[in-house]
Amino acid sequence: MRQITEITRRDIFGLFLYGIDITDSWENSHLNYWYYGKLSEIDFLKRIYNLKSLPSYDDRFNDAEGDIWQHTVNNNDYENGWVFEDERFGLLDGEDEVLLKFLCAIFHPAVRVENGIWKKFLEAVNGLLQPDGYELYPESKISGRDVFGWKRFDPTEKVLFIPFSLRYKKMIKTHFLSQSISNKARTQIASLLERYNSTYRETNETGWQYDITTNECVFRDLLQFYQPKAYNSSGRYVETNDMKHFILKTSPFCVFDFIEIYEKYNRDNDFSDKVNALLKLHEIPYNLKMGKLENIFDISINNKYISSIPEKGLRELLWDAESYYKKGNKQIAVEKLWDALERLKTYYSPTCDKSQSVKKIIEDMSASDLNFRTLYETEFSALTKIGNDYRIRHHETTKIDITDERQYEYFYKRCIALISVAIQYLRRRSNI
Repeated sequence: MRQITEITRRDIFGLFLYGIDITDSWENSHLNYWYYGKLSEIDFLKRIYNLKSLPSYDDRFNDAEGDIWQHTVNNNDYENGWVFEDERFGLLDGEDEVLLKFLCAIFHPAVRVENGIWKKFLEAVNGLLQPDGYELYPESKISGRDVFGWKRFDPTEKVLFIPFSLRYKKMIKTHFLSQSISNKARTQIASLLERYNSTYRETNETGWQYDITTNECVFRDLLQFYQPKAYNSSGRYVETNDMKHFILKTSPFCVFDFIEIYEKYNRDNDFSDKVNALLKLHEIPYNLKMGKLENIFDISINNKYISSIPEKGLRELLWDAESYYKKGNKQIAVEKLWDALERLKTYYSPTCDKSQSVKKIIEDMSASDLNFRTLYETEFSALTKIGNDYRIRHHETTKIDITDERQYEYFYKRCIALISVAIQYLRRRSNI
């Protein structure tokens, strides 16, 4: 799949070739950062490519490893940025996944130079990737440091951030989603927020400079969505702009809103880690990730598994299903997920017909173990029957109607449980 244009690719290469200009605190500066970080160029490339399996452009060597060593270490006569247009590596003309994997490797903790500059380049790379439909994001951690993967970029998330209580308004209103926060947890959350309460210098439209705190910024941002309120000593729900009062006496989901917006002003420190430690301590089943609180019990597929699926159609449907589910539109999420299930069944087409393709998938999943083969055959059959009997797709008016939102929850979680396991086996068959 080639969605990333040549223009974007060359602009990304230019970041590492020529650096970037930034303005910080009214000062202009120029930053340079080489793509292989603290490694040698050849050691970086060996993390991604099997250089011994790639051809040499130098007749004196049998493979790319010897060729590259000669011209980057022994003689060092390759031009800066030679790798970007070298056809062996597929960065300029290859599939999107090749370039995205390369970019993720640049920002790996074992590669990047931990001086803060890499974050500026990550931000610049994402700014170029997003118009073409991708972004890099922290998918996991190693030694307490972010490891980046890639995923499809949803432009609606960038246009306007919607706080937790409004993202899940329907579910909260119908009591499908509920949560309590103890007084002790609230007190510790307020104390944590106060530790990260900084002061910023801002300039208004007339040029007047003034100081503003993180707390004030968050209340200002909340006012875009609703008037912050909390219970007073008389039990009345009143307006407030006092952070401690708000955290201690407002709705649990409004506390979530405040935390999410607070993260926006604390992305260059360990704020998210501290919040997550506090939530875990008080057994609040949420995790703050990329500025959003997500229920840790929600079933979802790791983005790195979706990203590694070679078949574009299946990958897109799973991303769509996950996106609709997270936005609370479970009906469309289930419809997309069942479409993904049908696409999964035909994964090995046209080499195999649909039934043979399913058998091949089950064989890989079960590793020829009869017990697991029977288990997965039963589950595939059960999900197929659900799709045949129930109105999963809105246009199938002759099937059993689904009138309770909670039934979509069941269908979604049952189907995604099977798919999330199956694709982990498919991703190893990148030759398909």
